[in-house]
Amino acid sequence: MQQFIALTNQYGLLLVFVGVLLASLGIPIPAMPILIVAGALAADKTFSVFGIFAVAMFACLIGDIAWFAAGRYYGHRVMKMLCRISLSPDSCVRQTETFYERWGAKALLIAKFIPGLSTIAQPLAGAMRLPLQPFLAFDAVGAAIWIGISVGAGLLFRTQIDRAGQYLVGTGTVTLYLAGTLFLLFLAFKWWERQRFYKALRMARISVAELQRLVHAGTRPVILDVRSESARRMDARKIPGALQVDMTEPDKNLEHLPRDTEVVVYCSCPNEASAARVARLLMDRGFLRVRPLTGGLDAWLAGGHAAEGAADTAGEAGQAAEKTVL
Repeated sequence: MQQFIALTNQYGLLLVFVGVLLASLGIPIPAMPILIVAGALAADKTFSVFGIFAVAMFACLIGDIAWFAAGRYYGHRVMKMLCRISLSPDSCVRQTETFYERWGAKALLIAKFIPGLSTIAQPLAGAMRLPLQPFLAFDAVGAAIWIGISVGAGLLFRTQIDRAGQYLVGTGTVTLYLAGTLFLLFLAFKWWERQRFYKALRMARISVAELQRLVHAGTRPVILDVRSESARRMDARKIPGALQVDMTEPDKNLEHLPRDTEVVVYCSCPNEASAARVARLLMDRGFLRVRPLTGGLDAWLAGGHAAEGAADTAGEAGQAAEKTVL
């Protein structure tokens, strides 16, 4: 802690800028502790509170605008990439999309306080075609709140921070080793959760070629599109005849079907995560022949097969994004 405070004292605003920028870009850097310590040093007149705030705000906006632009140009592919490297791949994108659908651009006001949402909210806003001006307004206010609370905590608890630093110096390297061990245990736990999640997704799947053969043979299965509303706004295309259903209640409109009906479930998420979860839910409710589509909608489109809906939904998504601003 004492070394951390010394580094902040020595390199000052440069450390604040680099730490906040890397955190905004998705690197697991403890940006909030840096701001808290900087706030404590500002109480001692080491730094200017205005300088800390300005530098941190500039760094936030650089990283957030970069993610916004990535989402605007690459759409849901950016979210899929983030989900693949996330420690919680089962929820990282789906929960963010649900949160954004409920709150719209206002989600940016608190995004930096919520793990996962802090990195995905900006590219999702870009992919949803939120106009740049409201994005900057909401994102800047959210960043200002986050920075203000962090620096304010340092100003308010300066004495306690100094005492904590002195205590950690007194305990020597024991505290450092303990903190490192706890961090490694956390990473190991998240890795175990990730492997357990992927193991739960292991089930028989159906390939695009096999689905196409079933369609041509006249034994067309029931096809369920379980993408989120946000994902459908980003790409309105779907497999012909697919039913768009809520993944929490996929059997709501299937009561009339025999339980041995062939059902194919697809999404646009990594490892067919949502599709596999829905498939298991349907099997638990009595359906006997349920399989996720390998590769999901992306594999279907990559195979050159026909799709219903418009390929370019930027205009519709932009209109929907403008409505959610208010």
